[in-house]
Amino acid sequence: MTKAEIIAEISSKTGIEKVDVQETVEAFFKVVKTSMVGGENVYVRGFGSFVVKKRAKKTARNISKNTAIIIPEHFVPSFKPAKTFVEKVRTGNKVAKSAK
Repeated sequence: MTKAEIIAEISSKTGIEKVDVQETVEAFFKVVKTSMVGGENVYVRGFGSFVVKKRAKKTARNISKNTAIIIPEHFVPSFKPAKTFVEKVRTGNKVAKSAK
């Protein structure tokens, strides 16, 4: 499902104009991005957590040149789904498969 499809579905279910829904969705993503860039985690109860993970410094190999490269420590964005969300996906997929 794409962002445009999400916006269209929210608009049809709530009766809010697509433009307003799009602005809201874009604002949500902007807040999540700026918070994570600032090192803050974002928790959405019942959905999951957008967290910043620290990757340690490590040595890697450049196979084509046969040299060692040092990759410095860095931070990466990550998503951890909530337990209730994971359970709904598990049971939902079982129902969908049995219906086929």
